Amino acid sequence: MRALVVSFAWAWLLLLQLAGASHVVYENLEAEAATAKVPPSIVNRLLRTGYHFHPPKNWINAPMYYRGWYHFFYQFNPKGAVWNNIVWAHSVSRDLINWVALKTAIRPSIPSDRYGCWSGSATVLPDGTPVIMYTGINHPNINYQVQNVAYPKNRSDPLLREWVKPSHINPVIVPERGINVTQFRDPTTAWRAADRQWRLLIGSATEGGSRGVAYVYRSRDFRRWTRVRRPLHSAATGMWECPDFYPVSTDGRRVGLETSVSSSPRVKHVLKNSLDLWRYDYYTVGTYDRKAERYVPDNPAGDEHRLRYDYGNFYASKTFYDPAKRRRILWGWANESDTTADDVAKGWAGIQAIPRTVWLDPSGKQLLQWPIEEVEALRGKSVTLMNRVIKPGHHVQVTGIQMAQADVEVSFEVSPSALAGAEPLDPALAYDAERLCGVKRADVKGGVGPFGLWVLASANLKERTAVFFRVLKAAGSNKPVVLMCTDPTKSSLNPNVYRPTFAGFVDTDISNGKISLRSLIDRSVVESFGAGGKTCILSRVYPSLAIGNKAHLYVFNNGRMDVKVSRLAAWEMKKPVMNGA
Repeated sequence: MRALVVSFAWAWLLLLQLAGASHVVYENLEAEAATAKVPPSIVNRLLRTGYHFHPPKNWINAPMYYRGWYHFFYQFNPKGAVWNNIVWAHSVSRDLINWVALKTAIRPSIPSDRYGCWSGSATVLPDGTPVIMYTGINHPNINYQVQNVAYPKNRSDPLLREWVKPSHINPVIVPERGINVTQFRDPTTAWRAADRQWRLLIGSATEGGSRGVAYVYRSRDFRRWTRVRRPLHSAATGMWECPDFYPVSTDGRRVGLETSVSSSPRVKHVLKNSLDLWRYDYYTVGTYDRKAERYVPDNPAGDEHRLRYDYGNFYASKTFYDPAKRRRILWGWANESDTTADDVAKGWAGIQAIPRTVWLDPSGKQLLQWPIEEVEALRGKSVTLMNRVIKPGHHVQVTGIQMAQADVEVSFEVSPSALAGAEPLDPALAYDAERLCGVKRADVKGGVGPFGLWVLASANLKERTAVFFRVLKAAGSNKPVVLMCTDPTKSSLNPNVYRPTFAGFVDTDISNGKISLRSLIDRSVVESFGAGGKTCILSRVYPSLAIGNKAHLYVFNNGRMDVKVSRLAAWEMKKPVMNGA
């Protein structure tokens, strides 16, 4: 789907990604927009996010850094809030927070993309020229997928306002015999090795569709590409969309690495894929052997017990290397959780998650993520709560600022001796956090937890979204196991809203009884980071009561042990500049 030192992220569903076989074209719904009837609460303009990126209207989706500007290219339907008429819209920013919309960058215009310009990525060539490679559709009846390139018309323009697609070289990659032509898309950012050859990945699936595949292609001139005989990696997961492949440092620092950095004892690689079948992103950390063109996950079970960037509503993500601040930044897309008819009536659908800095945990076992520092410039009026003990079954309201658009950081403490009171973990759910959260929701009393936040809550608490931790004891060892959940089952009185619980285990040492949580609350999205970014969950919610100044924040404890809020800080979040939005 996208890529780069530049990258492009595409959406699914109402914002599908620029992947392809599962894209659904909603031609009739555009014509029906004027007559669509949905609950007034869903259409409420106060539910449209305030500081998460969204297009001026209709439908979204990917970034790159070039001459002092961050560029975000995204899939956009200029005619409606559904998947159809897709072009590559283009916005630019100095700080990844305030954005100015430019004119469309890429639209169907050559035979090899006549029926669609889908996902892709950007790479900066040695002479400084950025080049976009993207998936084009060249057949009217099937999603026959080929790869095209586009270059800036004027390389000296830092805003990259015009792009050209050389028809004499496009398409530059076509599916070979034995490759499913409808599952061959989303070229990654390319990397250049010591042999001076470029390499990139294309996501695909085996002919039967049961195994996801990342094919390696090599080129010396970025125009003529040859497929390596064996794929970089494959797994029995179904189709791989939007692959991403990049190096990370093993020293535990937040410093990012440029995509072409090669493997060494101090460098690991991350392979991430978006699962077309399950609609979530997962990744593994491992070793890349350039000579063999093979990637081997460190965890042999990594393709089965899958690590995820985000255990919530987060898909078609893409990272890019930011040379200005020497960091790797992750952007993902979140679709709506209402219906397609709702989106047509609203006139918009889909958002981008707040950009996250991503780096390798010192353990080497997983990635850490944290909102980019620039988002803190939006913080306004604040409130602080210190050393407040929350008794079992109690909750405390946090007041003093508006809570519909806020940034909340909280540190919790439980007595280390109290951890012995944690309830046992059912071995059958030891690898299924989401199912466990569905059973152990926020209103199900436990031993140590559930404790956490009720966000976007109404004054009478009939509406509330719970973001919480629950500590359990592993079978046999009695070792503490931390579960993090977002439970939106009571987020709205509207019966037509999809309200799934989301959850992930947190690989953290809680023997000292301490754990932290950060939640970015933005009207209809709750984006949470547990234990310093070890586990992340994004959820879309649509309150009917807790809207605007009627949204409240609470700290709650539904366990049998006391929980202390060592420190809670919350800030109102200002709305950034989004020209045209």
